[in-house]
Amino acid sequence: MRIPFQLGLAALLLAAGLLLSFSEVKKLPGDPMQASPAEAAWVDSVFNSLTPDQRLGQLFMVAAYSNKERSHADRIERLVRNQHIGGVMFLQGGPKRQALMTNRLQAAAKVPLLIAMDAEWGLDMRLDSSAHFAKQMTLGAMDDPKYVYQMGRDLARKMRALGVHIDFAPVLDVNSNPDNPVIGNRSFGEDQEQVARLGVQYIRGLQDNRIMAVAKHFPGHGDTDTDSHVALPVINTDMARLTKVDLVPFQHSFEAGVMGVMVAHLYMPLFDTTDAKTTTLSRALVTDLLKDKMGFKGLVFTDALNMKSVSKLYKDGELDAMALAAGNDILLFSEDVPAALARIREAVTAGKLRQEELDLRIKKILRAKYWAGLAKYRPARLATLHDSLNLPGSKALAQNIFEHAVTVVKNDDKLLPFQRLDTLRIAAITIGTQAEGPYATIFNKYQPGPVYAVPNRYADDSTFARIAARLKGYNVVVVSLHNMNNTPSHRYGLGDGALKFIKQLKANRGFKTVVVAMGNPYGLKYLEEARTLVCAYEDHYAAQLVVPQVLFGALPARGKLPVTVSPTMPVATGIATPDLHRLRYATPESQGLSSRVLAQIDNIALESQTYAAAPGCQVLVAKNGTVVFDQSYGYCTYDQSQPVTSSTLYDLASVTKVAGTLQAVMYLKDQGKLNLDAKVATYLPELARSNKRDMTVRDVLLHQAGLKPGIPTWERTINSAGLKPTFYASIRSEEFPNEVVPGEYSTKAADDSVWAWTVRSGLLPKSRGRYPTEYSDLSFIVMKRVCEKILKQPLEIFLQSKFYRPLGLGSMTYNPLQRFPKSCIAPTENDTYYRREQLQGSVHDQTAALVGGVGGHAGLFATANDLAVLMQMNLQNGNYGGTRYFQSPVVTEFAQPAAGGRRGLGWDHGNPSKPEGPTSNLSPASTFGHTGFTGTCVWMDPDNQILYIFLSNRVYPDAGNNKLRQYNIRTRIHEVIYKSLAAGKG
Repeated sequence: MRIPFQLGLAALLLAAGLLLSFSEVKKLPGDPMQASPAEAAWVDSVFNSLTPDQRLGQLFMVAAYSNKERSHADRIERLVRNQHIGGVMFLQGGPKRQALMTNRLQAAAKVPLLIAMDAEWGLDMRLDSSAHFAKQMTLGAMDDPKYVYQMGRDLARKMRALGVHIDFAPVLDVNSNPDNPVIGNRSFGEDQEQVARLGVQYIRGLQDNRIMAVAKHFPGHGDTDTDSHVALPVINTDMARLTKVDLVPFQHSFEAGVMGVMVAHLYMPLFDTTDAKTTTLSRALVTDLLKDKMGFKGLVFTDALNMKSVSKLYKDGELDAMALAAGNDILLFSEDVPAALARIREAVTAGKLRQEELDLRIKKILRAKYWAGLAKYRPARLATLHDSLNLPGSKALAQNIFEHAVTVVKNDDKLLPFQRLDTLRIAAITIGTQAEGPYATIFNKYQPGPVYAVPNRYADDSTFARIAARLKGYNVVVVSLHNMNNTPSHRYGLGDGALKFIKQLKANRGFKTVVVAMGNPYGLKYLEEARTLVCAYEDHYAAQLVVPQVLFGALPARGKLPVTVSPTMPVATGIATPDLHRLRYATPESQGLSSRVLAQIDNIALESQTYAAAPGCQVLVAKNGTVVFDQSYGYCTYDQSQPVTSSTLYDLASVTKVAGTLQAVMYLKDQGKLNLDAKVATYLPELARSNKRDMTVRDVLLHQAGLKPGIPTWERTINSAGLKPTFYASIRSEEFPNEVVPGEYSTKAADDSVWAWTVRSGLLPKSRGRYPTEYSDLSFIVMKRVCEKILKQPLEIFLQSKFYRPLGLGSMTYNPLQRFPKSCIAPTENDTYYRREQLQGSVHDQTAALVGGVGGHAGLFATANDLAVLMQMNLQNGNYGGTRYFQSPVVTEFAQPAAGGRRGLGWDHGNPSKPEGPTSNLSPASTFGHTGFTGTCVWMDPDNQILYIFLSNRVYPDAGNNKLRQYNIRTRIHEVIYKSLAAGKG
């Protein structure tokens, strides 16, 4: 026997010891008990100015589309003018079109309209070309609820700019049914307390910024497998469970002061023995439970009255009148307003609706309008709309959300995060998307190589077989599943071929497999056999940026599953992984810089091309270990045949000194194998019989050992006829192994010859008993020789094994033509005097070329990103990627400038006395780095943790081109970075 609802609710609650603390419900903004005299006067004035029919119109909120034909907008305007409807709910369209239509409708309204949107996860839920934040299931996975508040705040500011006052969010349904087709990832999860906590944060973020939040779908739509848009879900939940679970988030939202509640279209026979077919029409639920028992005083909205699950049961207008009788305040998405008004008037006449009660609801709506600022209505500002909707911080916030949500669900092989990149050969396979995109781009920042793409997620076995055949030689395979859906009946978009392929990979003992689901966490149950499993919740651009960073340890994994997927993957599953301090990739705003100021770099880079200072360049800026700007400009040559990309290799020229030789020098010092104050002759005895017998390692690194800037080397190997045959041959052989350019090889004795000339070279004259500080290539020719003597191996082999390969620097290399085609490398000078050809992939520096491309002072090629990784390791004093490359703060020691000078131990510093020096005068004196002859530079600021890299080929096609320095391109870009920092702080 069922207890009648009206008598049984309180009794059931008391018997179960579950009576809610309704006395703590917060008074709402716009509450008549708190109304100011100005508010009360405005509400009464407006109410009294309306006829009875005009007042009834305030109860309606109709649907509007800004992407429909003009006749649609005309029809909505007629409803505003003739029926005096109280509000409009915008659905599909575009931002500017919606703002225009809003202004038009507001101009037609006697009483300003309440404008609403259903923007649960961002404006892009309804509008094109708009920002997406995250679905609520993603928010439920986060470890920090503050980002939910920030999302609500950011969304509220955008909505206000659009002229919107209400967001039908958050969803407070506790998603306890994995097969729920309508809520699913729109819920924060299955734990009612977590749903409540996050829901309150969302509400506060909206309402603190003058957007009314509407909690939905009361009394809870989570435990159903029926879509209420199609059919009426039946929920047989008993009162005890409803109170313990589904009502908890709503109770908390009331206590937090939520201004609106939306009632769901559900059939709950255990609560209402009347003829009500849906909760929307149940007075027992809307009035007795929601308003009376739970004490909610805000606006009660129906769910959309056009939903076929309820609209098909009634004649035109009947549903609206019945919804009002149940206790709803605002009729959402009425299908026929004139017919509904007629039915409402009939209900009042028949005594089914009390006019006094309707008047109170109308005044409550007017109070909400006053709170929304409609007493002083202003149209949406179209001139500033684009900027208001594209706030730079929004992208940073979206990425922050996914950084805190991405979840490592399984890590059975302890594979994540990837650490020793010199031992891992990682293949990336994307299923359901093209190879190009943010996921592949960021993946390749850490592990260069092809990304194998299967765009069709339902591809057949033969497609996957072709991919499998390419996996030989890899020991780790990462499969990411994209473009998943939220349909349980379709396995969330996971195709048979893809699932079979993943099982085959798991069975292959030649490699370990990582599976990444870029979609609904419930889909993980089909991937349960994976030993390494990551959930990203959505295939959003921010998720694609974040996942590779988590895989490689640039970001720690923080998220936890907000729902139970299976017995082995229960709610709150989530394995924390460490931060390996690799370079991260995010927005300038995430690190306190202004993207709008940084955009000025575009103009300076364009200027460099316009004035032919360089045909193209790469610019990279990192702050706090995060790359916030990484752009490629122009072309490799002035004929504009090949654009510069992030994969273009540049000749680093003298940046080689610090990116190559100095790394070995610091390593040896760190290991106690090199004494800076020892004489160089201690390590190179041949100097003991030369004029360099007394110079110390420290003096050499400080460029104050008396060494000349340079000496004739290659000049001695040519004559008027060209290359001397004693030094060169056109065929590589044991006697002539060193490639100078393709087709020309130098003698194996070239390095010894250059060394002998260096040893015999003269010194600079002393001044007051000391050698002057004079920048010299010979310093690093000497230090390369010292390093190789101590290391007992060639410098390039040591650097690759100790630094470049472990760091994952796929592009950083000497002699790039041994690994890369010419098309990947920016050309340098058209050499008419030595090699007599266009240089592309052969080192520009002639002395380095003579000795086979590996000079202590020149020879390295790299992309900006790879150079940034190496320099960030230095900025972090050797701690990078979970490995300590230096055990002591040796970089800090070497970077200190000598008293009164700009030179550190190998490193260079700016020259504040010159307004057009190599560094910006806005950068601190601690800034250190180096420049290169080909048009390159790297500068590091340990005080502000800023890294700046500029790579170009300004020497193409003529090394006499000094326009890069003439127009101060590199330094001006450096200055923009500090202006961006100042603007970010402001």
